[in-house]
Amino acid sequence: MNRSLRHFLGLSTLVVGSLALSACAGMSERSKATAVGAAVGGVAGSVLTNGSPVGAVGGAVIGGVIGNDAKKK
Repeated sequence: MNRSLRHFLGLSTLVVGSLALSACAGMSERSKATAVGAAVGGVAGSVLTNGSPVGAVGGAVIGGVIGNDAKKK
């Protein structure tokens, strides 16, 4: 995958994550933490795997689980 496509995918993931988080006004703290974890994990997974969609999805899943687990009561 060329560099510009990886850059585009990384930015797209960041923008989509930001838009998703802007709709968090009525969410519980645990749900917000899950969403933030998924967004950060998706970006990190994409970056660490050089823009691989599988890496982005895997990172989002792992980040969401960690974010959800961090806010358990």
